[in-house]
Amino acid sequence: MFTGIIEETGSIKNFEIKSDNAEIVVECSKVLDGTKIGDSISIDGVCQTVVNLSENSFTAEVSKETLNVTNFLELKSGDKVNLERALTLNERIGGHIVSGHVDGVAEFVSAVKNNDFYEMSFKVTNELSRYIVKKGSITLNGVSLTVAEIQNNAIKIAVIPHTFENTNFQNLKNGQKVNVETDVFAKYIEKFLLNERTTSMITEDFLKENGFI
Repeated sequence: MFTGIIEETGSIKNFEIKSDNAEIVVECSKVLDGTKIGDSISIDGVCQTVVNLSENSFTAEVSKETLNVTNFLELKSGDKVNLERALTLNERIGGHIVSGHVDGVAEFVSAVKNNDFYEMSFKVTNELSRYIVKKGSITLNGVSLTVAEIQNNAIKIAVIPHTFENTNFQNLKNGQKVNVETDVFAKYIEKFLLNERTTSMITEDFLKENGFI
């Protein structure tokens, strides 16, 4: 579990695609402090398990499913990635509850400096937009954010300069994909409502028998 508050940006040292998975090596410093093999680190919002450590990097093995739903296949040596260690029970949750289980990708459109904020725009899919609401929480490349506006499949996010300048947001290019994790509560609510609909005792036959139809 994470908070969406990025601790540092690391650099991709190596990204090797194998037969049905991949291996990623990330150069970094801060997130290595106290980290041991088996710990979780969020890489651009994707929860990954550390399988190897060196003095200035860590290695993770990427599953086929992760490759299918994230932007990892576009990563190359030298790319900047947002990093966050897993939450511990004695820390404040400064962002929101982030699982590190990415739902899909969005397409970066633009970033415009507007007074004290950067207004960032993204395109999302229909599948993702159903879980996104104005003023709701969203995670983009591991960063906890609030949706300022949503219209059809276009969302706008107001990002403070500190976040913009201390994440890989400043390196995004038009059309580039970012990892998206929607608010987990929206998915639970949807499932609850679907279950209620399928298990309800009020059926068409019940309505007919009781004179409503």
